[in-house]
Amino acid sequence: MTVLTHAASGWTIGTGKPLSVIAGLNVLEDEGLALEVGTELKRICDALGLPYVFKASFDKANRSSIKSYRGPGMEAGLKTLARVKAKLNVPICADLHEPGQAEPVAEVVDIVQIPAFLCRQTDLVVATARATAAAGGIVQVKKAQFIAPWDTKNIVSKIAEAADVGVILCERGSSFGYNNLVVDMLGIQEMQKLGCPVTIDATHAVQLPGADPRTAGASTGGRRDGVAIIAKAAIAAGADGVFLEFHTDPDKALCDGPSCLPLSAANDLLATLKALHEVVAA
Repeated sequence: MTVLTHAASGWTIGTGKPLSVIAGLNVLEDEGLALEVGTELKRICDALGLPYVFKASFDKANRSSIKSYRGPGMEAGLKTLARVKAKLNVPICADLHEPGQAEPVAEVVDIVQIPAFLCRQTDLVVATARATAAAGGIVQVKKAQFIAPWDTKNIVSKIAEAADVGVILCERGSSFGYNNLVVDMLGIQEMQKLGCPVTIDATHAVQLPGADPRTAGASTGGRRDGVAIIAKAAIAAGADGVFLEFHTDPDKALCDGPSCLPLSAANDLLATLKALHEVVAA
């Protein structure tokens, strides 16, 4: 049995616990939108009895084009996330990209996320593990699109050697080129064998990298209709939590709009995922 608890908030994930939800915006656009989305998702999760974490990136450093919107940056973004955290009284999840960001990010962010493309960067992994452990947080590692699920053992080992900190592994699909991603649901249990809870990033799993027809390939496309399919399949396969991105108007989202869901879809999807999780757990 593997269970992680965030000491300060009581948020839990793992065997025998309710479905854990990490959900919010892809990237911070403005504080008003963050509060609107976070407030609604918290309301839904509270009503369903699901432990909730608000997520949003302050910087999307891995973009298809240099002209793509990246976010407000670390300094301004962390201030916004701190205000959202205080106003909604929820834990926060956000990613980082450089070792020097680890300490300031861990001071605000409760679940510090290592992006998929960077999960083998030793300096980043070690710095994140140590800073997050010191702050009492949890590390979530996105499985790289180019490694097998069982090879995440090396990342888990690096973190364990660096610090005593809880680790969540996140499945987000594998890339074989050709502007597509494929999710192997058998990989979820393979990663759980490493002693870590596993989440499914159903939003990024439906991306079509470099294939957005709106920009002639200068941004990432997506198959929004596939998000619920991937999420339901992963929960049926035993995932401990779900990672989702919403927007009040996805077609106007400043980043990855084709992959995110309308906020109005959150209640029905999370209710379905809760029911599936309960069936699997039973």
